[in-house]
Amino acid sequence: MKKKYQAHPWHGIKIGANAPIEVMSFIEMTPSDSVKYEVDKASGFLKVDRPQKFSNIVPALYGFIPQTYCAEEVGKFCMEKTGKTNIMGDGDPLDICVLTERNITHGNIIVPAIPIGGFRMIDNNEADDKIIAILKGDEVYGQWNDVLECPISLINRLKHYFLTYKAIPGENIQRVEISHIYGKEEAMEVIKRSLIDYQKHFGE
Repeated sequence: MKKKYQAHPWHGIKIGANAPIEVMSFIEMTPSDSVKYEVDKASGFLKVDRPQKFSNIVPALYGFIPQTYCAEEVGKFCMEKTGKTNIMGDGDPLDICVLTERNITHGNIIVPAIPIGGFRMIDNNEADDKIIAILKGDEVYGQWNDVLECPISLINRLKHYFLTYKAIPGENIQRVEISHIYGKEEAMEVIKRSLIDYQKHFGE
């Protein structure tokens, strides 16, 4: 019998046989979006989380890696790398930014991606890593094998978005912290840890 229901983007889409070297990613937002979209965890449908309050626009395709989860192992790795204590994963699938020179204008799509690094972001004592990846087969960005090879202006643009997208004008509160920009090797380890967390919490 044919399946009667669409697969849940988080639980029903396979990460891919070559993970963590190559992963499938589910894209929720694009640079053309003025509204923050995210997957509803219960139904799997894309929902409006909130309108973007200010001028922040995500500078890349943004979503998550299916069948990953940020909990104990991801938090433990963050503590190992930062020396901080009492850090846990944020309880969400692992976030990913996918760089491409192509103009992809809508989300709710599956994108094959090659991880090349990431941001170690901490939000309210929770590990909220952002994996940086390249669209598989991209003719322009595909030349970069590690985030350290990317132009610093591009990395600063991504970094600025994540450091300010929760900021409120007039407030002097640093809501999030990016402790490290890490390369491909650490990105592989974060993805592996998120897979372990997923299996622990959602595996059969």
